[in-house]
Amino acid sequence: MVAGMLAGAVAAAVLAAGGGSSPGAADCYWVRASAQFAPPTALIPSPAITYDMKLVPAAAWIRVEQRSDERGTTVGLRVTGLKAGHKYGVHVHQKPCGADPAAAGGHYQHRPDPVQPSENPAYRNPDNEVWLDFTARADGSGRASAHHRWGLRPGGAQSVVLHREQGGAGDRVACFTVPFGAPPFS
Repeated sequence: MVAGMLAGAVAAAVLAAGGGSSPGAADCYWVRASAQFAPPTALIPSPAITYDMKLVPAAAWIRVEQRSDERGTTVGLRVTGLKAGHKYGVHVHQKPCGADPAAAGGHYQHRPDPVQPSENPAYRNPDNEVWLDFTARADGSGRASAHHRWGLRPGGAQSVVLHREQGGAGDRVACFTVPFGAPPFS
């Protein structure tokens, strides 16, 4: 049964359309990835890993979408099956998920803080990072989105981490590896 729940847990679509270099061209980049959470020790691995099964139960679901065009980048998040009423902090991170919650590295920053790990509020803020904080509804679902007038650097953003607390930090309770990309026009 567990194998059936996790089979087909991942679906990702990537679309890059080029309209040429003419003014007003319709260049865009779109990614949508979804998966069910599983513990790092699961028989069938998932790109969505839970580190705290009380806040992010196995088989809870996540979808992340990135849309980039000449106006900037929007990242959207949808989840189901989480702990109702909990206030989750969510950020795009630099590296893919791993069995160790620290594997995802630090927050993706448009203007990287020269001092890592970043603690400087001039760099660690929702204008320079992608923050997707939300409170889970009574049914355990939630959603959030963030828009920035800048794009993601190639290879610089590779996961979304759910934190125990909203804001800039907190224990990592789950992680989802996402094939973020840079638009062809950046």
